[in-house]
Amino acid sequence: MPRRSYNDESVVATFTEENNSKKKYMSPRSVRLASHDKTRVAYFHDEGVGNYHYGERHPMKPHRLTLTNHLVLNYGLHDKMEIFQPRRATDSEILEFHADDYVDFLKRVTPDNAEQFEQVFSKFNVGDDCPIFPGIYEFCQRYAGATIEAARKLIANGADICINWSGGLHHAKKCEASGFCYVNDIVLGVLELLRYFPRVLYVDIDIHHGDGVQEAFYSTDRVMTVSFHKYNGDFFPGTGHIDEIGSSLGKYYSVNVPLRDGIDDVSYVWLFKEVIDAVIGTFQPSAIVLQCGADSLGCDRLGCFNLSIGAHGKCVQIIKEFKIPLLVVGGGGYTVRNVARCWTYETSILVDTELSNDLPPNEYIDFFRPDYQLHPHLSGRLNNMNDRQYLLKVRERVMEQLRYLDGAPSIQMQEIPPDIQGFLDGDAELRDAEDDSEIGKEHRRRREVMAEAEWYEGDDDNDGEAVDSVWAEDS
Repeated sequence: MPRRSYNDESVVATFTEENNSKKKYMSPRSVRLASHDKTRVAYFHDEGVGNYHYGERHPMKPHRLTLTNHLVLNYGLHDKMEIFQPRRATDSEILEFHADDYVDFLKRVTPDNAEQFEQVFSKFNVGDDCPIFPGIYEFCQRYAGATIEAARKLIANGADICINWSGGLHHAKKCEASGFCYVNDIVLGVLELLRYFPRVLYVDIDIHHGDGVQEAFYSTDRVMTVSFHKYNGDFFPGTGHIDEIGSSLGKYYSVNVPLRDGIDDVSYVWLFKEVIDAVIGTFQPSAIVLQCGADSLGCDRLGCFNLSIGAHGKCVQIIKEFKIPLLVVGGGGYTVRNVARCWTYETSILVDTELSNDLPPNEYIDFFRPDYQLHPHLSGRLNNMNDRQYLLKVRERVMEQLRYLDGAPSIQMQEIPPDIQGFLDGDAELRDAEDDSEIGKEHRRRREVMAEAEWYEGDDDNDGEAVDSVWAEDS
């Protein structure tokens, strides 16, 4: 019996029979369109970022970044993009989100002096999952610096799409490491984007829930987080239930799509498109950050899905087609050869270039034996526990949540996300007013307190794309 692919029309039809009438969600005023036809792509890669080592038996292998870059170069994709060697993030940039004592610990601790810091290991969640290895803070500076520089490139309108495969470490918290992640480059990148863009959408297709990013922006309506992940209550990090929807001004702005073991190409791509179409139509983001964790691929060392590289890339293509300023980062992925294949293929999607399935000769070709193919067979290892009824139920729950949102929020009436950003101007009263009541929300809005970002001066300042204020209609 032939394998079903994610674009099998007969299969997709079984999921779409209840949704025949499709809306066109894109609004020109929500998108900063380039004045040219060709998509401008910028690629950020620090040549040293793949040289760090978590430990012999640790599943996280930064060397996968070196393999990815070699495939990108040997396929000739560098000729389709601007290539940048990013600078390292500074202490002050990392402190925009992370706590002083935690950053100081990362700067000072080494394998040689680790015994001196054992009393704070539990405080900062350092141990087996997040070990101390040589150059740990330097490693963080490299991948975080690339994400920050990529965000600034989008702000300056120097590119339509920016790529940093070394980024995407979505578990790190303000005061602690988590899930192989020490510094949350995604949060730092989003904070940069918020200086200019009114609304930022974060989309996560890693098999693990994007808990660190969700937590950072849980109480703001300027960032919507959408995470597709395995969830059963026990699978790391244990968060990501569909009922985690945000709080305070951010209530309903956290969207979680919990999935079961073995989800296949057809089911995943169908649900992804349904959710993303609705989210973008409702939230109307000004910029998007897409985390492409490759541990959601079939045959991943830590994963339990059945996704092919083609289906994983289809999600990237769906996001790209909205033509909204886009920052693409890496994430999880623990079968190194498949991570490199996946991110190389997705780079080709972002630069509109078809690749041969035969891998080009390169220094690390032996990693890809025995098939030496860009698209190995990865699906079918596990039974798909996501039946049609379950997928339709998840879809309906997400649509119900989005119906609580009264269109895209008007930036002129929002507070900037809480003081983790470091660029509020000290309005303590505003920061303390964080309750869910409509009265409290109305009161904050009627006071017309606006915490403006560094370069953003209202909706009329975003390349002429004014978004009508809800309150303007009342005046």
